[in-house]
Amino acid sequence: MDLNIAVLIDGDNIPSAYVKEMIEEIAKYGNPTIKRIYGDWTNPRLNKWKHILLENAITPIQQYGYTTGKNATDSAMIIDAMDILYSGKVNGFCLVSSDSDFTRLATRLREAGMNVIGIGEKKTPDPFIVACDKFIYVEVLKTNNKAEAEDEKNQTKSNFDQITQKEISLIASSIEDLSDESGWAFLGDVGNLIQKKRPSFDSRNYGFQKLTPLIKSMEAFDIEERETSKSRHKLIYVKNKETNKKKPRPRKK
Repeated sequence: MDLNIAVLIDGDNIPSAYVKEMIEEIAKYGNPTIKRIYGDWTNPRLNKWKHILLENAITPIQQYGYTTGKNATDSAMIIDAMDILYSGKVNGFCLVSSDSDFTRLATRLREAGMNVIGIGEKKTPDPFIVACDKFIYVEVLKTNNKAEAEDEKNQTKSNFDQITQKEISLIASSIEDLSDESGWAFLGDVGNLIQKKRPSFDSRNYGFQKLTPLIKSMEAFDIEERETSKSRHKLIYVKNKETNKKKPRPRKK
């Protein structure tokens, strides 16, 4: 069953350029039944949002900055989130911000049994990221716009994160946790476990649309496709490659 998701956007702390892509991304996980964005709409800095809100049916919530240096938007979002939680109208939240001030909110919503998705820039502090069930970087969201698609063709891999030993170890340990006696694990289960261990893990961060091609790009793993009773569908299994570990020498008596 799809989640009914409340989408709450921090208008002061997220770029407007990716709103269409964000809404499309959220739709993969459920039905965004509530869509609100918070900010001081008397501030000319937020003018760029106005036409985007109409196109995506997002309700603007006015929040005046009562005190210089204090972010009133955070408080308004948090209060609204708790009101929505107790209304019982949704079973998931998407918090769109790069601000660590929402860490406690994400934790509280998960404690209440809500599924929490976070969306923000790569500069988002780790505490907020790990407080979510899944965290998505806006930088990896793609667009179907032909002009931007053409620009992407000219981009290089330098725009993506490099795969390091940290990612390889994360995948390897997850396979080990789920593998059968022969060392094979179902890739779908591996992906779910990786997401639980590191909510920000996303194959798109490394330039791959799916987990399967990301795994295939690494020499540390074997992949096997297995036939199912449904001829059109194959199950993908993954295994850590055997390493040439030296056997410990027996101690001399």
